[in-house]
Parts: sequence; structure tokens; C-alpha cells
Amino acid sequence: MWLLFAFSGPILWAVSTHIDKFLVDRYFRDSDTAVLMIFTALIGVVMLPFIGLFAPQTFSQGAASILVMTLSGLLYMGAMLFYLRAIQTEEASVIAPLFQTSTIFTLLLAYLLLGEIPERRQMVGMALIVAAAISLAINRDGRGRQIRGQAVALMTCATFVVALSSVLFKYFAVRSDYWSATFWTFVGEAIFGAGILALPSYRRQFATLLRTNTSALISINGANELINLGGGLGVRFALLLAPAAVVSAVSSTTTLFVFAIGVVLSWFAPTIAREDLSRGNLLRKGIAAVIAASGVILAS
Repeated sequence: MWLLFAFSGPILWAVSTHIDKFLVDRYFRDSDTAVLMIFTALIGVVMLPFIGLFAPQTFSQGAASILVMTLSGLLYMGAMLFYLRAIQTEEASVIAPLFQTSTIFTLLLAYLLLGEIPERRQMVGMALIVAAAISLAINRDGRGRQIRGQAVALMTCATFVVALSSVLFKYFAVRSDYWSATFWTFVGEAIFGAGILALPSYRRQFATLLRTNTSALISINGANELINLGGGLGVRFALLLAPAAVVSAVSSTTTLFVFAIGVVLSWFAPTIAREDLSRGNLLRKGIAAVIAASGVILAS
């Protein structure tokens, strides 16, 4: 069953990635993407009372566990902020492969903090995943190939922080319980959102967005946050049933789903997604996706 939960993440996250790109391009051209994190925090706040009622043992955790699980939520929100900054500058199918480097960081952190030792074939899989990510981070233009430095830097920060958040979550979820860890992770996300909302400039942007695009932002972003939440809960549950590095590797198949959805949307709904459908670009991305899939199979 862990594989079913692990795959729920990449499928739902692929859908969410395209919705994120649509939201950023449509509503956040003149606003900082940090404002979008407020919506993510609000979804977590809504979930807190339900988890508290369902799992009353949540409040009996030790202070150290609560602190670190809350930190895990803060780290996750920081990673998502890096990700949204990156997706402002690139196509969704370029940003998604860069997320695969989280497998590398997860393997290393899981070894250091959880004692999970990677096998030789996992190391080969890691190398293939990195190769695919690098190939998709290279831009071809009239002056030759260029590394998209800003996107790579932002996504490197995002994937490291995501990996650290995941490993910390597993470390304490195994020692306490799943819902307690989830509750305090959401508390960390809520604190992050409150911190953004406390800044006057972000508060004004948030109020302006709600006033001018109330129905669209609430409906589209609300649905997107629920989709993203479902993927996150599935992967976090899979972390309890399988090694963190293996779950991270399976989650890296998000790239394949983002690529496939992006092509379909570009053909049938170009107002939602605008991927480069030139033959050379499709071939390059297709080859990179196959290499990434091979790496995921080895790492799994």
C-alpha cells in the first residue's frame, strides 16, 4: 500500500504545479508569490481543529518533539516559497525536474539522521536523476546553451529544505504518531503564513488580491491547496511505511506527470499552459523524462 500513497503525491502535485503556474502568471504578475503562501497556511489552519478532535494525543507530545515538528512545517513553507519564486521565471516542465534533486538530499539526510544506508544501485539512480535535472535546466537560445542559474539556485534551496522537512517529519512521526506530527507541521505552516501576513506590504497585496479577484482566488486556489494537501498527506503516510529515500525517489516521478499534462494542456487548453512544443524541445524533454524514470526505478 505504501506505493499507492507514494504515487498519490506526484500525480496530485503535477496537477498542482500547473495550477500554481496558472495562478502565478494570471494573478501574481504584480504581486509577490509570498502572498500565495498565506492561502496554504489558511488551509492548514482549517485542518487543525479536525485533527485535534480526531487525535487528542496530539497535545501530549514532548516539548522537543513539538518544536521540531513545527520547524518541519516552517521549513516546508520556506521551500514552497523558493519553488514559487522559481516557477515565476520558467515553464512548469522545467521547474518540476529540478525538484528531483530532493532525492539526493533525502538520501544523504536519511543516512545521517535515520541511519538509512543507500545501496549502490540507488547511487546510480541518483546520478541519472541529477543528469536529467541538469539537462532540463539548460536553455537553448541563439547564443547557445545557458544554465538557468536563478532557477537552479532557487530549486536547490527548495529541494534541500523539502528533504530536511521530510526527514524530520519521519523521524518524529515514527516516534510519536502520524496525526500528531501532521498537526504540529500544520502549526508551523500557520506560523509562517502569519509572519508573512504581519508584514504591511504583503498584507496590502493580499487584501488587494482578495478584493479584485475574490471568487477566482478562493475557488481556484482553494481547490489547488486541497489537491496539494492530498498529495502531501499521501507521501507523508508513505514515509512511515517505506525508507524516506525510496519514497522521495517515487515522488520524483512528478516530472513525468507534469510533462504529460503540460503537453496535453498546450494542445487543448493553451490559455492554461503554454509549453514549448517544438520537436527538438519535446525530444529533449522526453529523453530527460526517460532518464529520470530510469533513475527513479534504480533508486526505488
